[in-house]
Amino acid sequence: MTSKTVTVTDNTTGHSIEMPIREGTHGPGVVDIQNLYKEFGYFTYDAGFTSTASCRSDITFIDGENGILLYRGYPIEELAENSNFLEVSYLLLHGELPTKDELDQFNRAVTEHAMINESLKDFFDGFHYNAHPMAMLTGVVASLSAFYHDAIKLGDPRNRMLTCHRVLAKMPTIAAAAYKHMAGEPFVYPLNRLYYTENLLNMLFSRPTEPYEINPIHARALDQLLILHADHEQNASTSTVRLASSTGTNPFASIACGCAALWGPAHGGANEAVLNMLHEIGDISQVPKYIDKAKDKDDPFRLMGFGHRVYKNFDPRARIIRKTCHEVLNDLGIENDPQLELAMELEERALEDDYFVERKLYPNVDFYSGIIYRALGIPTDFFTVMFALGRTPGWLAQWNEMVADPEQRIGRPRQLYTGAARREYIPVDQRKKG
Repeated sequence: MTSKTVTVTDNTTGHSIEMPIREGTHGPGVVDIQNLYKEFGYFTYDAGFTSTASCRSDITFIDGENGILLYRGYPIEELAENSNFLEVSYLLLHGELPTKDELDQFNRAVTEHAMINESLKDFFDGFHYNAHPMAMLTGVVASLSAFYHDAIKLGDPRNRMLTCHRVLAKMPTIAAAAYKHMAGEPFVYPLNRLYYTENLLNMLFSRPTEPYEINPIHARALDQLLILHADHEQNASTSTVRLASSTGTNPFASIACGCAALWGPAHGGANEAVLNMLHEIGDISQVPKYIDKAKDKDDPFRLMGFGHRVYKNFDPRARIIRKTCHEVLNDLGIENDPQLELAMELEERALEDDYFVERKLYPNVDFYSGIIYRALGIPTDFFTVMFALGRTPGWLAQWNEMVADPEQRIGRPRQLYTGAARREYIPVDQRKKG
């Protein structure tokens, strides 16, 4: 809390109050409006919460104007280049980078919880063979609440961290089981000798009929994608996790709520939409036509993967993922991949066009991530599941932080009611049509 204040005056009465400004480490301060209703009898109106801070957090900072993303103060570029997903997960959960011993202990803790109860295999059988994988992921993650309901003690920090280990460990196993159910192949158990993303690739693609060799370039690319998606401040799914968790519900249920929110095409389905867009464009020769369509406000076509609600400059994750995209495609021997060439041409044309430059509609992380997933053999409708795997440590860190915050209360957003005024009930035989 600082000595800075904002004075608010109700011009209908002349009554004024001073509201304190809270300032963080980076970014704009926030006006503490908790006494607004008490003093004035008004609520604030902020559709989409675009100007409202719903919590205080030490985890992630975004400066959208300058294209900056920090996890616990560390630039995303440095973490993606030098770290790995489990180390970043530790950072998000604990607030500091681990020592060698701490990281080894964390890796073991996560690895030891990768197995899921055998009865969950029957749970998958209840889904239709072509069920969307996010439906399976959401349902099975929520079902973990039944296995660990009595074991969770929200007031115990050690117990909360055990829950974090369990969720982080079991998400790849559940995701891979959903993939195998889609493919009609037998489930593959996790192997404790493999690193997190190596284990995920093995559970996704190995079969009992032949050995599967894990490509280290693919494992590293996947690890980097998970890092880039690990947290993104108070986005829709993270806010959903926090709002659900504010009731004191089982954390597995809260994470399932995050999965459900992420499923939306405006959130976690954005990279899938990019591939669908490239498929619609079809060929490089069609790029000028579709560029013009994107600029036509009366045309329903939109360039997917360009611009971001938060970033008003380059998405810092896009620069990293572009390089990784080329590395994967070069390793697979498909340097002349038609869809990548189309994506590169689309990017080049858009960045040279004044319409997009003036509006700072630059490629975001979704523009390239879908191409990488496709190159790794991951089906399009599974992209959001991969996003959920990456976002899991962020959800868990935000959940843990919220539960420990003494200021946090149950979420209860207000509304501006615009429905019918109070009216009397009319018996059904006396009502007139219209």
